[in-house]
Amino acid sequence: MVIVSFQFGIALVSEETVEKQEQPVRKQQQRSIVTQQKLLDAAVEAFSENGFKGTSTRDIAERAGVHHPLITYHFKNKDQLWRTAADHIFSAFTRSLAQSFEKNKSMTPKERMSAMIFAYVRYAKSQPALHKVMVQEASYPNPRLNWLVEQHLKPLFDSTFGMITKLQELGVAPKGNPALLFNMIRLSSGGLLALGNELKASSNIDIDTPETLDEIANLIINVFLPGDMPADWKPRSAA
Repeated sequence: MVIVSFQFGIALVSEETVEKQEQPVRKQQQRSIVTQQKLLDAAVEAFSENGFKGTSTRDIAERAGVHHPLITYHFKNKDQLWRTAADHIFSAFTRSLAQSFEKNKSMTPKERMSAMIFAYVRYAKSQPALHKVMVQEASYPNPRLNWLVEQHLKPLFDSTFGMITKLQELGVAPKGNPALLFNMIRLSSGGLLALGNELKASSNIDIDTPETLDEIANLIINVFLPGDMPADWKPRSAA
């Protein structure tokens, strides 16, 4: 029994009554979550295909199968919807790399970077919008590109450049600007998969097969990390 206090007394309300009152609220919340996800999925698809300028909120609503006014109800405007959609795919991408890095922390630097390349390739395949959105926004200076760099790309890059530098010092990676080398690895990993339809038509490369994905990752490793780890290498803790 739930006790509800009023100004002039106390009323007793059954738990069943409270639960019945809460059910419509819960259903409304669930519908709201489903609608938001539909809009995000449609936005990711539309923005990756047509860019920010070439995408209308009406197009997104039609792709999502929802009423157009619901976009401003959930996301205020197109810019906020773009940022939420971009945050959705880039946060998941960063988590996938961080999980790979943490899972393989006992490995050698080359093995850890190789595992990250495999994780990069697999995520880029599962979410091709990742690189398509970057290509769309990087074609001209704009505040969305600045936001994307500051919120997602720069933190990831800054932490990875040190890994590349270490691999260069060990003779595993070729010498040169580590930032340039990392971005060459990045574009080979994800940019290649963003061109999946063109690769199929022009080169008969089917990126939908696990074998092709593994071959892409292995070739990237062989090209950009050609050296072997020193025979006497030991982790710092074991030194």
